[in-house]
Amino acid sequence: MAVEPEGKNSTKERSHNYSWRLRVSLYVTLLLAGETIATLLGRLYYEKGGKSTWLETLVQLVGFPLTLPCYYYIKPGPSKTKAKTKYTYSSFLTLSLVYTGLGLLVAGHCVMYSFGLLYLPVSTFSLISASQLAFNAIFSYFLNSQKITPFILNSLVLLTTSSTLLVLQDEPESSYSSSSKSSYVIGYICAIGSSAGYSLVLSLTDYAFEKILRKYTFKVILDMATYPSLVATIAVVVGLLGSGGWKMLRMEMDEFELGKGSYVLIVIGSTISWQACSIGSIGLILEVSSLFSNVISTLCLPVVPVLAVVFFRDEMNGIKFVAMLLAIWGFVSYAYQHYVEERNPEEEQEPQDDKCHVQA
Repeated sequence: MAVEPEGKNSTKERSHNYSWRLRVSLYVTLLLAGETIATLLGRLYYEKGGKSTWLETLVQLVGFPLTLPCYYYIKPGPSKTKAKTKYTYSSFLTLSLVYTGLGLLVAGHCVMYSFGLLYLPVSTFSLISASQLAFNAIFSYFLNSQKITPFILNSLVLLTTSSTLLVLQDEPESSYSSSSKSSYVIGYICAIGSSAGYSLVLSLTDYAFEKILRKYTFKVILDMATYPSLVATIAVVVGLLGSGGWKMLRMEMDEFELGKGSYVLIVIGSTISWQACSIGSIGLILEVSSLFSNVISTLCLPVVPVLAVVFFRDEMNGIKFVAMLLAIWGFVSYAYQHYVEERNPEEEQEPQDDKCHVQA
């Protein structure tokens, strides 16, 4: 006899579940606000004299202790397992490997993010980052059984074209390091690598929820936000100490254009923003999927470039404007696919049956 375990609600059930909508709205807010603020603060750090890519990487990770009080003050809901078998509860060794592997991937992604933001204007960097949707679709296809529909394929083509157009700019811009072509190429490669790394982490996190953790509780979100971040933080701290970059931080603070107080506030603000972004992203993976989390992340696309023009005087030239329009078009195509799935939950449920039903 087929028995459907308790796990993620079906699409039809979600549409009538106000508690689920409230949780998703909270995670969306955390992700959008956190990513937008953190990206702008990171560029401000470089604009006003910051030089340490290790520090910019560290602030993306070191905020995980901010969530520790939640373990004590927020009572986790009852665990919802997919099947009561001897494989239901993952061993300590398996969990350690999952958290360590994800943590190292997160550390690598954050390092490339910092270099990309260093060498590129924030508007260009944000537009290139839209390619993470294309990478996520590929990884989700192989890891999470995500179907590649015509709308998703259209989105992949548009996002790939959008990112490629930015290589054709005549005058590579950079407000801190160098305006050389080599610096721009390094920044472009790092931005693409960061997008690919971020998408891979999302898909692997989704895979871990589905195949290894097999639980859907708020505590699982905290664990997934805490332990990989701890591993990644240790890796980055080792890099910071090993490179000797920590010796320059005191001088960098003293010479910061906005003063020591602003330097500290930027570091603290970035840390809090990135942690909010992390909680929001993982929460959306648990409640919906890695693909949906990535789609929401790209909602920052039209916001960050506009704010960059206002605050950092980034140039919005013709190629960049066309790239932004193509990227927005790609996002809309992706979003429409989710709308279609919401309107036709039966079609979405068919491939889920093999994953969610077990033989009693």
